Amino acid sequence: MPCDQDKLAIDDSRWQVAVAREAVIRPLINAGQLSPIDVATACRILGLRRSRLYALIEQYRSAPVTSSLAAARPGPKKGARRLAVEVEAAIEEAIRDKYLTRQKASVSTLHDHIRHLCRERGLDIPSWKAVRARVEQIDRFKLVRQREGNKAARDRLRPVPEEYRADHALQIVQIDHTRVDLFVVDTIYRLPIQRPWLTLAIDVASRIVVGFYLSLEAPSSASVALAIHHAVMPKAEWLLARGIELDWPVSGLPDIIHVDNAREFRARALARGAAEYGISLLHRPVATPHYGGHIERLIGTMMGAVHMLPGTTFSSISERGDYDPERHAVMTIEELERWLTLEIVGRYHNEVHSSLQMPPNAAWREALDRRRAPFRHPHDDQQFFYDFLPFEERSIRRDGVHIFGLRYWDDVLSPWAGRLDRQLRVKYDPRDLSCVFVEGPDGAHWPIRYADLRRPRITLGEHRLAQAALRQRGVRLTDEQLIFDTVEAQRELLETSASITKSARRQVARRARSLNAADQGAAAEVVAPGTKDEPETLPVLAVEEWS
Repeated sequence: MPCDQDKLAIDDSRWQVAVAREAVIRPLINAGQLSPIDVATACRILGLRRSRLYALIEQYRSAPVTSSLAAARPGPKKGARRLAVEVEAAIEEAIRDKYLTRQKASVSTLHDHIRHLCRERGLDIPSWKAVRARVEQIDRFKLVRQREGNKAARDRLRPVPEEYRADHALQIVQIDHTRVDLFVVDTIYRLPIQRPWLTLAIDVASRIVVGFYLSLEAPSSASVALAIHHAVMPKAEWLLARGIELDWPVSGLPDIIHVDNAREFRARALARGAAEYGISLLHRPVATPHYGGHIERLIGTMMGAVHMLPGTTFSSISERGDYDPERHAVMTIEELERWLTLEIVGRYHNEVHSSLQMPPNAAWREALDRRRAPFRHPHDDQQFFYDFLPFEERSIRRDGVHIFGLRYWDDVLSPWAGRLDRQLRVKYDPRDLSCVFVEGPDGAHWPIRYADLRRPRITLGEHRLAQAALRQRGVRLTDEQLIFDTVEAQRELLETSASITKSARRQVARRARSLNAADQGAAAEVVAPGTKDEPETLPVLAVEEWS
């Protein structure tokens, strides 16, 4: 069952307490029988009475996620009353111009400047407490860098591990992206379209690949979420769907996920989703690529294998010579995905690794033996998928949910429509916008489809292209019908020109790849709690209109 606590609404101080509690309570539960010594030690570390510790243990057993250990916040919910947009803009301007400077102004001085701005603009003056709350939300690294310089920020806040190594399986998993050194072709004309993107995840202790995600879209928070989902979940069904009869025994929640500082790795959903499951999310220091050496070497190994395929771009222009990769390209992205799986599971995992002096499969078994705590798996597979999806916060209107200029409706929204005094989180899979997932006040997720079920399935990429086309035509206020009409017109144009231009074939392939992947992925399999699976397509019914 979902936890009653909303992890994204928990303030930072209570969240840190919950994280500390989870780090102590989880090993107690894994140990089985609770000894008096262990209980006394945990009480001393957490500063709790014995009865309170037992209550928290029961809470964690019923909902084994970090947010179940967060203390309830007394009083009204934080952020229930918001300042006017103009006042918020004045505060942001003052913070940028007066507070984030080398003069190191105090909060009181900042508040005086905000009062002056608000009087000039005829705005309500915010309280000193409201200004201080917004100052406290400033990123600590950004604050120190702006007020004291880059060196001070690095010296005071940058982590400095002596050596990056792992002792047991799934202690540390590194994730990174790369553009594959290979052109793929479309499925219809078998003509080259582009180089796909590959997101890889590796277990540092054994160098075994724990998961990957291949896409025609540039890296995003969604591709990170899908790679993590693939890494954590068992892979037997995934392999069977691709006709691969090999064993890929890796699944489970890692203790640490190590990533670089790309924007997609800084998403709030990723940070809180990781902490929700007791996963520490670590970012490598800027301009220190050696901190990600394990995943970088894996990427190099995979691209070295790709260089043997027709259509490869090799790693440099000089290495390529007069070889024309587009003319020699023969593999679709689906075929490349299957080839990569065979290369990883059938070859890489069974060849001797130069650093370990044994195959990753053997190193994985040894790393398993060194792991004292049992493997952890998500208590709810669907909930785990939801927790890493990108989201927007929206009000539930009387006519449904509006997001991306599209309207969604389901009868499950009726109790909330026009009645809630707060917004709900609307999560989405960029590969298919025909269905979004509304997180209810109780934490349960509900799939909500287009209000007009006759609407075609589209990807987020197609939606953005349609909006860009409308803006070029000078159309500022667009309705839902105009967006879908534009997408349909673009699809017809792409289909007719696909045999002529590479960019058109690329768009067609991206759409087909995204929608097919969404059908096969976890997002397409989820259903609302207590409901039955819906059919994949709904018949279009004739409608008689009355004037």
